[in-house]
Amino acid sequence: MNVISALKLYVSRMTEESGPGMKVLLMDKQTTSIVSMVFSHSEILMKEVYLFERIDASSRNEALRHLKCIVFIRPTKDNVALLCNELRNPKFGIYYIYFSNIIAKADIKLLADNDEQEVVREVHEFYADYLAINPHLFSFGIDACSQGLSWNPEHLHRSCEGIISVLLSLKKCPYIRYSNTSKMAKRFAEKIREVLTKESNSFKFRQETDPILLIIDRKDDPVTPLLNQWTYQAMVHELLTINNNRVNLSHIDGISKELKEVVLSAEHDEFYADNLYLNFGEIGQTIKNLMDEFQKKAQKNQKVESIADMKNFVEAYPLFKKMSGTVSKHVTVVGELSNLVGKYNLLEISETEQELSCQNEHSNQIQKIKKLLNNTNVRDIDATRLVMLYALHYEKHTNNEIDNLVDMLKKRNVPDKYTKLVYNILQYSGINTRQSNLFDREAVAKITKKLFKGLSGVDNIYTQHNPLLTEILDDLIRGKLNPQSYPYLGNMVMKTRIQDVIVFIIGGATYEESLAVYNINKQNPNIKVILGGTTIHNFQSFSNEIVSATNGTTPRYKPRSH
Repeated sequence: MNVISALKLYVSRMTEESGPGMKVLLMDKQTTSIVSMVFSHSEILMKEVYLFERIDASSRNEALRHLKCIVFIRPTKDNVALLCNELRNPKFGIYYIYFSNIIAKADIKLLADNDEQEVVREVHEFYADYLAINPHLFSFGIDACSQGLSWNPEHLHRSCEGIISVLLSLKKCPYIRYSNTSKMAKRFAEKIREVLTKESNSFKFRQETDPILLIIDRKDDPVTPLLNQWTYQAMVHELLTINNNRVNLSHIDGISKELKEVVLSAEHDEFYADNLYLNFGEIGQTIKNLMDEFQKKAQKNQKVESIADMKNFVEAYPLFKKMSGTVSKHVTVVGELSNLVGKYNLLEISETEQELSCQNEHSNQIQKIKKLLNNTNVRDIDATRLVMLYALHYEKHTNNEIDNLVDMLKKRNVPDKYTKLVYNILQYSGINTRQSNLFDREAVAKITKKLFKGLSGVDNIYTQHNPLLTEILDDLIRGKLNPQSYPYLGNMVMKTRIQDVIVFIIGGATYEESLAVYNINKQNPNIKVILGGTTIHNFQSFSNEIVSATNGTTPRYKPRSH
């Protein structure tokens, strides 16, 4: 179960089935993101694809009848209409059409009726209808999926299509379990079962094991997306935002043109692949090692004293140039992270966040929060999330100071959109909404300190928080997951040992949960878990989710990996 491999296989087949010769790839906005997440531009060029066009572009190239056209689009009503227009006036010689999901027979007939010049050679369903972020992590790029604490109908439909695509691409027909306290989880489970029943012929796989699709709700664990992160991938997303593997650095003073936007992809960047789960201090050391190695090679390559030296340098130059780009990219990213950590007191804030999520020391914690709220270096969003964590933890505490802390936020001139989040989070995921008491688990007692080393100015920091997902998966793997809390849909009970698990979080997953799944897979070689979410959250996107869920307004759908 590897979602990146599954999508790469589909894209490779698309480019190979049309045979040799120059090709154009015609996509929509979503499929462009899907392909760019798993293939670099140079890799696609090696497959004889020399032109990329968008089917929804207002102006398109003139006719190029000598080119073969590979169409890869989502099977939406709008896309089918655009493709019908394309086939009535074809710009290319022949067309190979691939839909990223199940296409209705009526739409196939419509395309056939419009193919008057008989330019279509083949039509296929290739189930690549999701964003593959890591081998075990996928997303649908849906920012704010709920509306008034229930599904936005458009996003319910899109999420269902996405899960069906994931299952078909991995060739899995699963048993379904869901969070019993979540109406959204139950509705989603039933919607998926409807499609599995209707499209039963597509799901007749030979399965050596019975997979599980476990549907959980972000509302059951609102703490994880509120915490500052300390592993490389998670930290970059929290502080700089990763959007379809791209990070915008244009706000950095004096940044060079090449580094204004950088790509962070484990598929195409060995350093990133090796380090995305390391903590901040370890990254500091590996960056130093990378720079030392680069400087050695640079000095060696400066000694061009003979024809043989020149030949060696020319042969090594592409690799040298690539390494130079890798060094400058990661030094810039880590440097900016380090700058933000120091500038905004993030270590002190994070320590307090960790204590709020893992300890019960009300009087001590309230003093620490007040001290941080009075610190002008602390950002508004960090001040807000501290109060949100406090509100979640001490909602029922007899002497809670939620209102006082909100008043302190107002005195700091924190914008209304943030102060309202303190009450919104209780409406979204207060103690009466959640499945479990997040602040009274066994893990709370197991507090460990971790020393970050390697970057000057980095001090002790708590990293004791474990997402609720870790506990749920641990119980599931051991066969101890409560069937009342997480029932099987349709009262079907799996009898075989668990081996393949697909977890989907309605309302968005996080990179901390991705790390938890990565570690579970490493510790349990006979079990494979993959994780998906409507989106991948940082604090800003989680804020959008809460606002949308609590007042019924939904931002327009826009794909994002995170």
